[in-house]
Amino acid sequence: MDSVQKKQRKKSFWSIFNFAFANIGGSAVYMTFGTYFMVYVTSAMFTGVPKAEANKLIAMITGLIFIIRLVEIFIDPIIGNIIDNTNTRWGKFKPWLIGAGTISSLLLALLFSGIFGLSRVSATWFTILFIPIFITFDIFYSFRDVSYWGMVPALTEDSHERSLFTAAANFSGFGQNIVTIIIVPVVTYVTFVFTGKHNEGQPGWTAFGILIAVVGIICSLVVAFGTHEKQNALREVTKKKTSLKDMFWALSHNDQMLWTAFPYLIYGFGNAATAGLMFYLFKYVMDKPGLFWITGLIPTIAGFFTSPLYPIINKWVTRKTIYAVSMCSMILAYILLIVSTDNLAMVVTAMILYYVPQGFIFMAVILTLTDTIEYGQLKNGTRNEAVTLAVRPMLDKMSGAISNAVVGWVAVAAGMTGTATAASMTPGGISLFKLVAFWIALILHVLALIIYVFKVNISEKRHAEIVDELQHKLAAEGIGNPESTDEKGSETKVGTVSSEPVDVNIAAPVSGVTMSLSDVVDEHGHKGIAGKGIAIQPTEGKIYAPFDGKVVLVFTTKHVIGLQSDDGLEVLIHVGLGTVNMRGEGFINHLDSGQSFKKGDLLLEFNRDKIQQSGYKDTVVVLLTQGNDIVKTQYTDKKVVASGDELAEVQLK
Repeated sequence: MDSVQKKQRKKSFWSIFNFAFANIGGSAVYMTFGTYFMVYVTSAMFTGVPKAEANKLIAMITGLIFIIRLVEIFIDPIIGNIIDNTNTRWGKFKPWLIGAGTISSLLLALLFSGIFGLSRVSATWFTILFIPIFITFDIFYSFRDVSYWGMVPALTEDSHERSLFTAAANFSGFGQNIVTIIIVPVVTYVTFVFTGKHNEGQPGWTAFGILIAVVGIICSLVVAFGTHEKQNALREVTKKKTSLKDMFWALSHNDQMLWTAFPYLIYGFGNAATAGLMFYLFKYVMDKPGLFWITGLIPTIAGFFTSPLYPIINKWVTRKTIYAVSMCSMILAYILLIVSTDNLAMVVTAMILYYVPQGFIFMAVILTLTDTIEYGQLKNGTRNEAVTLAVRPMLDKMSGAISNAVVGWVAVAAGMTGTATAASMTPGGISLFKLVAFWIALILHVLALIIYVFKVNISEKRHAEIVDELQHKLAAEGIGNPESTDEKGSETKVGTVSSEPVDVNIAAPVSGVTMSLSDVVDEHGHKGIAGKGIAIQPTEGKIYAPFDGKVVLVFTTKHVIGLQSDDGLEVLIHVGLGTVNMRGEGFINHLDSGQSFKKGDLLLEFNRDKIQQSGYKDTVVVLLTQGNDIVKTQYTDKKVVASGDELAEVQLK
């Protein structure tokens, strides 16, 4: 049992590691474009162009990005729907991770080259080419990003395990902080090598764009080949294609998804504006551009602690509490920045209060959004994995669009462009900067905190209850795929090989004493269990396959497995009474959903002593879930059976 657990932990570790590693490149690409593209536009893209013309071009780029990104925001749910409807031999997500990840990275490098220097040669041709290149980049980046985060519910349906994947990915989000740390030194160094000038010139920006593109491609390949989608019954039962109409209906009727998304959008507006203007704080307000690396170092160090700590803290503290405390920290940071920006110690303190909790906030929001997938499935009957998680990058795009527009506007309006210095700043320009970067952002953060705390109700406990309810509902309705449509459009039963009745023998999955369902006493003292089947009071802690078939359902609590024989018979094996409350403790599944087995293969191990010590019964219940499709059932008359003995003979129509 210990060796099996070690093997499962090792497999889980590498899956989490590969998933997390990919976000180094993903976060680096996002930060490079989302935050520093406008810095590149305002400082180097139009070097050599007269200032008046350069300002017009900067305004044009700012406006174009803002408009294009706002329009593309409404494409993200469609992108999610396309991914949700993808069905290939490699799974739902891998084709998009590889293809879209590669294309978006290459286009990033092209944009940071000023489209091969065209930005300084012909404004007209640059504008004509910039629009389609930018749109293409944005769409393919969205496919890559939505595919990446959309994998989380496909990797596990357990809320705690999701927190491990998300925490690991958020931890590796230090890729964006590394960008902040190295961007100025790298760009400056490469520029010096090519031009002999110590500034952030075009050669440096081009080289940096290529560097980030290479990292982005490598990381997309790692996640594509290093993770495996879990084909469980909760996903299979809603595998049919979803129309755009059904998709938008499902999203609009998932109230918890909407209440989670709305405060995140508000928070994102304020946060994106502040992050985009942080470089200007150090260069034009504090006159210390050489210390800008601090804003990358602090979140990098924090990331090494916050992400690993989140799952641990979340065991004792709810994510709503984590979210609230983190938001209060950021609000305090804004207050400090408003009070003083000429005191380096005060600014550094504010940076710590500002950057450290962001990982916790991201974790709380994305895990809440992920859990609303099952909430929506239970409420609306539609499971939208990629579509639901496309909401988060869609909101980030909206925030990024606002940030790009705000940064470009503030830079021009406050005189923070070109060769301007801190000495040339006017009091009016500084006041405008503080109003946008700090005051407005402070108000937005307070509003986001209030909405999330009072309107989001999908807690960790509630999500576990929803998953249990979905699984029991699925088991009650039939654990196999209910129906499938053949090429001619006719509906056929999955697993049924003939229209004639089929006799199926069920072997005892465990050794013990048999009893009828009417004689079973549950954990509450109630006698009798409804349905067709037979129970066994076990004398061992191992469940073996009762026939040849495949696993179609494994409860997240591990105590229930659904099987389908090669003849189409569906059986639900329920280990213990009240054991759902153990949340998988003491249980080891040897096969996952979708895997095939032969009669006598070990399917499940359970710790009988732990079950009894927890105050529950270890009775094993074998249920037949197909109701009216069962013509006749004959159970064994033996009082004591050994695993492998004939337990029942079922005639299935």
